[in-house]
Amino acid sequence: MVLPFKHEPFTDFTVEENRKDYQAALAKVKGELGKDYPLVINGEKIYTDDKLVSVNPSNKKEVVGQVSKATQQHIEEAFSSSKEAFKEWKTWSAEDRARVLYRAAAIVRRRKHEFSAWLSYDAGKPWDQADGDTAEGIDFLEYYARHMVELEQGKPLTDRPNEDNKYFYQPMGPGVVIPPWNFAFAIVCGTTVAPIVAGNPVLLKPSENTPVIAYKLVEVLEEAGLPKGVLNFVPGDPAEIGDYLVDHKDTHFINFTGSRATGVRIFERATKIQDGQTHLKRVVAEMGGKDTIIVDESADLDLAAESIVHSAFGFSGQKCSACSRAVIHESVYDEVIKKSVELTKTLTVGNPTEDNVYMASVVNQKQFDKIKDYIEVGKQEGELVFGGETDDSKGFFVHPTIFKDLDPQARIMQEEIFGPVVAFAKAKDFDELLDIANNTEYGLTGAVISNNRENLNRAQTEFLVGNLYFNRGCTAAIVGYQPFGGFKMSGTDSKAGGPDYLQHFLNAKVVTERF
Repeated sequence: MVLPFKHEPFTDFTVEENRKDYQAALAKVKGELGKDYPLVINGEKIYTDDKLVSVNPSNKKEVVGQVSKATQQHIEEAFSSSKEAFKEWKTWSAEDRARVLYRAAAIVRRRKHEFSAWLSYDAGKPWDQADGDTAEGIDFLEYYARHMVELEQGKPLTDRPNEDNKYFYQPMGPGVVIPPWNFAFAIVCGTTVAPIVAGNPVLLKPSENTPVIAYKLVEVLEEAGLPKGVLNFVPGDPAEIGDYLVDHKDTHFINFTGSRATGVRIFERATKIQDGQTHLKRVVAEMGGKDTIIVDESADLDLAAESIVHSAFGFSGQKCSACSRAVIHESVYDEVIKKSVELTKTLTVGNPTEDNVYMASVVNQKQFDKIKDYIEVGKQEGELVFGGETDDSKGFFVHPTIFKDLDPQARIMQEEIFGPVVAFAKAKDFDELLDIANNTEYGLTGAVISNNRENLNRAQTEFLVGNLYFNRGCTAAIVGYQPFGGFKMSGTDSKAGGPDYLQHFLNAKVVTERF
C-alpha cells in the first residue's frame, strides 16, 4: 500500500546526535573526494580525457571530483540510446515506473546525510540548506510517482448514445533536462524524474559547477532499477553541447532552470523546425526572479525583519526566490531596517564542510565577481548600511549586504544579482508598495507582511507573481504544498511539484468508439 504524500521532514541540527551524524557524513564524503566520474550512455560508463573539475567553493583548492565531458558525438549516441529505450519504457505501466521512483526515494532517505554532505562540498551548502535540498529531492520522487499513477487513469468525458469516449495521456519521446547548480540535487532530481516517470527517456546535462552530485542521482536511479538508456548522463561544456541538445531533431522537450538569458535563448531556438523533426518542441523554463517583500504599517515588524533577512541571505541569496528587494511603508521603514541589521549581525559565515554555519561561499569566481560589482553599484545608488565585505583568498565569500534608500528603478532594484544583497526602498501607501513590487520584468515570488486583511486581499490578485506568501518569507516552497513557478520573464509558470507539472511531458489523447 502506498501511503498519501507527505513532505520529507527536515533535520533538527540543534540535536547533538544529528550534528554528529552529519559530521560523520562529511567525513565519509571527504574520503571520496577527487574521483573521476564517467558519462552514462545506454547504461555504459564512458570516460573521456576532457573533464569538468568541480571544486569546493568554500575551499577552492579542494577538488570534489572530475567528470567526463560529452561531445556532440556522445549526444548522438545518447539520442540513439534514448529512442531505443523509449520503445520499451513507454509500455511500462505508471505503477511500475512509479515503483522505480519509490525505491530511489528510499535509497536517498537511508543515505540522506551523505547526499547532503555532497551538497556541502559540491555546491557549498550549509547544513540546513543542504538538508532541505535533499529532502526536496525525496519529495519530488515521492510526489511525481503518486501523481503519475493518478494521471494514468485519464480524465472523464461525456458519452453520447452508442458512443464511448476516452481521454488519456501518452509519453512524448526523448527530451533534454538542463538543471541549475543552486539546488544541485532537488531541482536536478525533480526536472529529471518528472519526464521519466511520465514515460520519456532523458538526456541530462547538469550544471558544469555541480556535476558530481548529479552523478550520484544517476547511480541511485540505476540502483532503483531504471532500465538502461532511459537516463543518459551527458555533462559538458554548454558552448559545445548546449545548443546541440536544444536544436536536435529528436528533442521533444527541454526542461530548463537557470538564467533569463539562457532560458530566452532556449525558448527561441526550440521554435525552429530542424530537418527530420516531426513534432513541435515543448519548453518548460524557470528563469529567475527579482523578488520583493513588502511591509505595510500594520505589520509585525519583528516578523518582517526575520522574513526579509532569512529570505535574502539563506544559501547566500543564491535562490531564484531570494528576497533581493524590501519595500517598506515609510512610517515603519527605519524600524524595519534597524531590526533587519541587528538580525543580520547574528548570522555566521564560513566553510560548511568544517562548521555548521548559516552562510557559506557563493558558487564560483564568476558569481563572486558579479556580486562584488553589484555591491559597488549599490554604493553609488543607495546607502550601504551593513556588510559589503568580500574575500576570495580561500573560497568565494561574500558577506550579507544591506542597502537602503534605493530608487525603485535603480539597477540593484531591477537586475537579478543572485547573491546575499538586499535593497530597501520606501513607499507612502499600499498602492505604491504594490506598484514598486510589480515594476520589474520578473514575477516569480513575493511576500506581504501585513495585518490588514484588505491589503492582503488586494495583493492576492494585484501582486503579479506565481508564488505569493503572506506573513512569511518568499523562499522555501515545498513540493505538493506550494507548487513553484512564476509569471512574466520568470518563465513558463510550470508549477514544479504541483498537480499540473507532469502534463508538460505528456500528450493528451482522445479515443472515440462508435457501437
